[in-house]
Amino acid sequence: MTPTGPQPNSTRILTLRHCRVVSHMTFFESIKTVFRKYAEFGGRATRPEFWWFALFSTLVSAALDALTLPFNGRLFEFDASVSVVSTFVSFSSLWSIAVLVPSLAVTVRRLRDAGREWTQMFWVLLPIVGWIILIVRLATPSVATTVLPTETPTADAAATNA
Repeated sequence: MTPTGPQPNSTRILTLRHCRVVSHMTFFESIKTVFRKYAEFGGRATRPEFWWFALFSTLVSAALDALTLPFNGRLFEFDASVSVVSTFVSFSSLWSIAVLVPSLAVTVRRLRDAGREWTQMFWVLLPIVGWIILIVRLATPSVATTVLPTETPTADAAATNA
C-alpha cells in the first residue's frame, strides 16, 4: 500500500508555463547590478532592475539640478580684457553623461527580457508617442527564455530542438 500525495523527499518538476518567475530585486541591489554590468549589452534585465535604476537616475538628476540652481547658471567666471566669459556647467548634465552607457545597456537588456530587440530603442526619436511606446514595451512582463536572434543557442537548447 502506497500513501497518496507527495513524498517528503520527492522533487517536483514544473514547466515554465506552470510557474511564474518573480524577481524581488531591491532598490540598492538594482543599482549595484546596473553599475556592475556597466557596459554589458548581452543578457537580460528584469523589470525591477530597470525601473529601480531609472528612478535612481531621475532622483540623482533632480538633486543635481537643485544643487546647480544656487549658482545662477554661472559656475566658472573670469574677466578677460575684452569681455566677460562665463561657462555654465550643469551637474545634472555631467551625471547624464556618466550614466549614458549603463542606461543604454540596462535598456537593451530589459528589451531583450521583454522579448523585444534592441532596435526598439529608436522609438525614442519619435516625439511623445515614441516615448509612450517605448515605456509600454519596457513595462511588459518578462518572456519565457527563448533564443532571440542576438543570442546563441546553448547545447541544451539544441538538444531539446533535435
